[in-house]
Amino acid sequence: MRNSAPEDNSLENILELPSSLKADFTETLDLIGGSFLKQGQALERLSQTYDEESYREAIMMAMKTRGHLIVIGMGKSGHVARKISATLASTGTPSFFLHPAEASHGDLGMVTPDDTLLLISYSGETQEIVQLLPSLKSFRNKIIAITGAKTSTVGRAADVVLEIPVSEEVCPNNLVPTTSIVVTVAIGDALAIALMQLRGFHAKDFARYHPGGSLGRRLLMKVRDVMVTTAVPVVQPGMVLLELAAEMAGGPAGIAVVVDDENRPLGVVTKGQLGVALRVTRRVREVTAYQCMSKEFVTIDKTAIVDEAENEMRAKEVKFLVAVDSDGKYAGIYMHGD
Repeated sequence: MRNSAPEDNSLENILELPSSLKADFTETLDLIGGSFLKQGQALERLSQTYDEESYREAIMMAMKTRGHLIVIGMGKSGHVARKISATLASTGTPSFFLHPAEASHGDLGMVTPDDTLLLISYSGETQEIVQLLPSLKSFRNKIIAITGAKTSTVGRAADVVLEIPVSEEVCPNNLVPTTSIVVTVAIGDALAIALMQLRGFHAKDFARYHPGGSLGRRLLMKVRDVMVTTAVPVVQPGMVLLELAAEMAGGPAGIAVVVDDENRPLGVVTKGQLGVALRVTRRVREVTAYQCMSKEFVTIDKTAIVDEAENEMRAKEVKFLVAVDSDGKYAGIYMHGD
């Protein structure tokens, strides 16, 4: 029978690295730190050297676009182009990505006279994009270029150029697009942010384009859409403790709401408060819900948006809100995350 020795699951044992390679790990970690530093320096250099007039012209060109801001890029720049286009579209600037290789095989039909083109090519000589230039120029669409070479083919064809001021990649061989990609993403984000401000694009506008996200939930949905109703016992003030305990048993909300004859909330009883009441008294058939309820609770109109409810809960430091209708009558319980 084989002995079962404890396994060593350390990284070094799993990889079975030779000692010489293990020693190089220190240099590898230094390289990682240096990568972060160099890319940060590239962004700082961009913030100090960007051509304000070119950005102003590009932004106004985008603002005047009646159609779409079509973003085109190939390879790694294509991935960045997709990201920039998605950011623009989600922040109020109609946009879509157009693959340059597909464009030369018929997808140029997507381009209308009302569109503006945003071409991304670090070298400015990307073959698939250069091949499109005669057609794009014949369409008379405005062209914005993001490139590292203003005098390149793409740069000369553009109406305005946003330069990528990167002379060296963080890649040890200065080959893989790395630092230039980081800077390109930053340029695209800067354009999107500027356009957001000029369009007066706010959080509620963002939520309309993201109904499935948490922000969309907060800003579009109302308290009545998410409040708890059936799981919360609604009781009269004269209900005795024994009956109240039976009503609250197994209730997932852990709350009972005490209401008057017109269904207006008078107070709340939590499982914690109920437990205290049961421990301090044996008169479970005499003590009433009114006697053990808390009159300190926060109400909110059921038609309020969820974001307002969340802000109210943070401000008042409470875990739930009692939702009421326009007449002040009990409607449900709003709990964070429900």
